[in-house]
Amino acid sequence: MFSCSSDDDNPNNLTIQNKIRANVGIGTWRITSFIDSGTDETSDFTGYNFTFNANGVLNATNGVNSYDGTWSVESSNSSDDSPDDLDFNINFTVMNDFEDLSDDWDIISQSSTKIELIDISGGNGGTDLLTFERN
Repeated sequence: MFSCSSDDDNPNNLTIQNKIRANVGIGTWRITSFIDSGTDETSDFTGYNFTFNANGVLNATNGVNSYDGTWSVESSNSSDDSPDDLDFNINFTVMNDFEDLSDDWDIISQSSTKIELIDISGGNGGTDLLTFERN
C-alpha cells in the first residue's frame, strides 16, 4: 500500500502514520490555505475537493477538471530532520497550479478534520504553508 523507510520501525512513528492515513482517507478535503513563499494562492484551488485514496492515489476535482497525483506519509530521511519527523508527500505531475503542491511537506498539526503542512525551500529559503480541512 505505502512504501516506508527504515525509520518506520519506530512504533510511535508507525502509529502516527497510520492515524494520519486513516484520517485523510475519510471523505473529501479542501484547501483552506495555501501560502507560497508569502503569497496567498488559496484561491487557485477554490472549488476543488481532494480524495486521498488508500492505494496512494490523490484525486482533485471541481466537477469539471480532475487531476490525479500520489500521496504518502513517511518518516523523513533528511539529515536535517529528527528521526521522529514525518513527511506528508504530495506529487502531481501536471504543469499547472497543482505542481506547486508537489513536495515533501512537514506536518505542523493534524486531526481528524484538519492537517497543517509546512515546507521550507532549500533553494530560495521561502516558506510554504498548506492547510487541508475535511468537507
